[in-house]
Amino acid sequence: MWSTARLSEEIVGTQEQGTRTPWEPLRSSFAHWNCVSRASAMWWTRNEGVAAIDNARATRFRAMVEYARDHSRFYAEAYRNLPRQISVPQEVPVVGKRTLMAHFDDWVTDEAVTQAGVDAFMRDKHAVGDRYLDRYIIWKSSGTTGEPGVYVQDAEALSTYDALIAVQLGAATLPSHYAWGAMANGGRAALIAATDDHYASIASWQRAAQDSPWMESRGFSVMQALERLVGDLNAYQPAFLASYPTTLALLATEQAAGRLMIHPAALWSGGEYLADATRAEIENIFACPVSNEYGASECMSIASGCREGWLHVNADWVLLEPVDRDYRPTPPGQLSHTVLLTNLANRVQPIIRYDLGDSVVAKPGRCACGSPLPALRVVGRCDDMVALRAENGSIVRLLPIALSTVVEEAAKVHRFQIVQRAPDRLALRLGDDCAHDRRGAWRTAAAALKGYLASQSLPNVRVALDKRPPVSDARSGKLRQVVVDDDPRLPPPRAPRRGDAHRTSR
Repeated sequence: MWSTARLSEEIVGTQEQGTRTPWEPLRSSFAHWNCVSRASAMWWTRNEGVAAIDNARATRFRAMVEYARDHSRFYAEAYRNLPRQISVPQEVPVVGKRTLMAHFDDWVTDEAVTQAGVDAFMRDKHAVGDRYLDRYIIWKSSGTTGEPGVYVQDAEALSTYDALIAVQLGAATLPSHYAWGAMANGGRAALIAATDDHYASIASWQRAAQDSPWMESRGFSVMQALERLVGDLNAYQPAFLASYPTTLALLATEQAAGRLMIHPAALWSGGEYLADATRAEIENIFACPVSNEYGASECMSIASGCREGWLHVNADWVLLEPVDRDYRPTPPGQLSHTVLLTNLANRVQPIIRYDLGDSVVAKPGRCACGSPLPALRVVGRCDDMVALRAENGSIVRLLPIALSTVVEEAAKVHRFQIVQRAPDRLALRLGDDCAHDRRGAWRTAAAALKGYLASQSLPNVRVALDKRPPVSDARSGKLRQVVVDDDPRLPPPRAPRRGDAHRTSR
C-alpha cells in the first residue's frame, strides 16, 4: 500500500493504516467489482468481433457528444450549430490543448471543479493520488509539446482504465507468469517513475494502490542514482515491475552484469517508444514477458501491444483518427501528421476529437495475432540515453526522463532541449515559453541540472546555454528533449546483450 502522506523524491513507501478513512474498504470493494464487471463486458464485446466493437464505439461517441453539449459550457458553444444527432465524428470540430486549458472552468462538466481549486490541490505534493473533492483523481502532463495540461478523471473513467488493463493482461501471456511470481515473490509490485509531482503514472499508481489495500506496492523515483535504485530493487524483489522503456533497458544492463538480481514475473512498459529489438533484449535478460501500453495523460490506456509488434487500439472505448495537417483521414499504411483522440470514458472533462500530436501508422487489414482491434504503430519522441564521464573516468548513464524532469520542475519551462556536446558537457536550449525571463529560467535550470549531476557523481560535467531554440526531429517533427550529438568522442551507448542474463531458478 502507498503512503500519500510521505511521498518523497526517493521512495514511496507503504501506507500506514491510520491514514485510511473509514469508507475506503467500501470504496475499494466497489472499485474492484466495477472493474471486474467492465472487464467482463469488454471481453464479450471483443469476442463478438469487429462489428460489435464498432457499434459500441459509435454509441458511446454519440452519447459523449450529447453529454458534453448539455453539461459543458465550452462544448455547448462549440457545438451550437451542429445537428442534434451526430452521424459521423467528422461533423464535430477538432479541439487542442491550448484552447481547452484556456477555457478550463467552462470545459469541465462539474461546476465544483475549477482551475483555481485544481491548482491549489496540486500544490500539495503529498496529495498525489488522493481524491480531489473526494471523487476525482487529478494529474498533469509533462508539457513535452510546450503546452502542459491538467486532467481530471472521474470514477467511471478510472474503472474503465483498470478494466482495459485487466483485459490486456488476460489476453497476453502474462497471467500464468504473474500468478507464479505472485506466489514466489509475495506479489510485490513496483513502479519506477517521476514520483514527486502529480504526474499521471504516479497518481494513477497511488490511486490503484489505495483501492487495493491487500496488494503490496512501492514506487521508486527515477531521479535517484542508479546504484541506489539497483540496491533498493534487490532488497524489494518485485514480482511486477513497471517503468519507461529506457529505464527497463538500463536495468536489463544491470541485470546482465550481475549487479541487479531480481526475478520479476512480468514487466510493464509505457510512457515512451518501445522498439521491438529493445523489448526482445529486456525479455531475454529478465526471462519474463514485457507488456507494452500506449497511453497519454488525456487517456491512460489508448492501445496495448501484441506479440506481432503492433499496438491495438481499445476501439470500444477510444476513438483514434489518424489525420493529415488539414485533419483529413490518413489512409492505412501512411504516416499521419497527428492523431485525433476521443476518450469515451471520462465525462467530467470531455476529450472529443482532440489533437494529440502523435504521428501514427495504421495497419492495413487484420493483425496476425488475431485481435479484432485495429492496429497501429506510434512514431513518438525517442529521447537518447546520456552517457557521461565522471572525474575518475567511469561512465555514468542517465535516463532522459530524469534530466527533463529536473528542468521542468526547477525552471517551470516545457519547451527545451538538453544536448550532450562532449563526454563531460551538456548544453541547454530554451524555447519561447520562457521568453519573459530567459535569463532567470536559464540560471534556475542550470543550477538544478548541476545539482542533479553532482548527486549522480558527475560534479565535473559542465552545463552551457545554447542560444539556439530547440530543434524538432526532421522525420517526425516531434521535439526530442534529450539528444546526443553525433560525436566520436562520446562514449558509445551500451545496450544489454542477448544471452548475458543473470538467471537463477525460481
